[in-house]
Amino acid sequence: MRNGLFALAAAGLLATGSTAACGDDGGTDTGSNGGSSVGKVGVILPDTQSSARWATADTTYLKAAFEAAGVPVDIQNAQGDKTQFQTIADGMISSGVKVLMIVNLDSGTGKAVLDKARAAGIATIDYDRLTLGGNANYYVSFDNVAVGKLQGEGLVKCLTDMKATKPIVAELNGSPTDNNATLFKEGYDSILKPKYASGDYVKGPDQSVPDWDNAQGGTIFEQMLTENKNIKGVLAANDGLGNAVISVLKKQNLNGKVPVTGQDATVQGLQNILVGDQCMTVYKAIKEEANAAAELAIGLAKGEKKETGQTVTDPESKATVPAVLLVPKPIYKDSVKDVVADGFVTKAELCTADFAKLCTENGIS
Repeated sequence: MRNGLFALAAAGLLATGSTAACGDDGGTDTGSNGGSSVGKVGVILPDTQSSARWATADTTYLKAAFEAAGVPVDIQNAQGDKTQFQTIADGMISSGVKVLMIVNLDSGTGKAVLDKARAAGIATIDYDRLTLGGNANYYVSFDNVAVGKLQGEGLVKCLTDMKATKPIVAELNGSPTDNNATLFKEGYDSILKPKYASGDYVKGPDQSVPDWDNAQGGTIFEQMLTENKNIKGVLAANDGLGNAVISVLKKQNLNGKVPVTGQDATVQGLQNILVGDQCMTVYKAIKEEANAAAELAIGLAKGEKKETGQTVTDPESKATVPAVLLVPKPIYKDSVKDVVADGFVTKAELCTADFAKLCTENGIS
């Protein structure tokens, strides 16, 4: 990745190097102890439906980081199933992992897993989502309130560019069981609430989408639009929900006329931006997040505890959790090229036949 596009908002995380062999069928199992005292790391990802990142980016970057350090890792995905999540965790705990890294499906399930791991003497890391009451050893994510602020600012910019007057704004929030969704909403509401209070904007429907389910998101927004035909802007909490909104708007020939936000800089989201159906997304450098989390896990696997220089307070337990919080970046049509230049998506993925001309026009090479 290019230096300078993102700053790692923590101190003391040093690069490591080495190589390792890979794999078995129980997930992505990389590395070998080779008779050393280095422990194995277990990683549980949440699903492959809520965001494309869980199916591709995180697995790829985490695997590469552990391979480079010569630390064995077992990466599995719960596919949105809480029972499967617990089953995977039980298997990893009984197999003797030294570190368990999770992206919880909800805080209740996540806490049960973290409690069980801690009772077995296993170090724990919350990856991307804080498990409320979980008291993990570390939390690695982005500044999620900042992500939400960028979304709110993006919607304001797009409505301003369209010269919208007293627009009705709908909010399609993420899952109510995901603390990140709460933080995103805190961020974008800090931008939008003053607009509502001043009368510049009109607060429209505001609803959360269970489990970040895109199909449900589309159904919810269709109901919103049926009941509020004059919606002029949509704060959609991620690119998947944004695309669900756009699909509904297309049926009414409103795509491109009603600005829609997103986040994750997915190929689909970026293509929607290029064609003018989505006004912006938020790019989170998943490689940086994966590397930071892997480095902490590698340290714990070797019996070392690194300083992060940051903390967050668990709003439920009030515990102070050592944290790494990374810096997000807003992406508009003229900066889609930055995501490609950073290596997060490739030109081949993005600039397919229907988008080739738009890519050229927007400096993507």
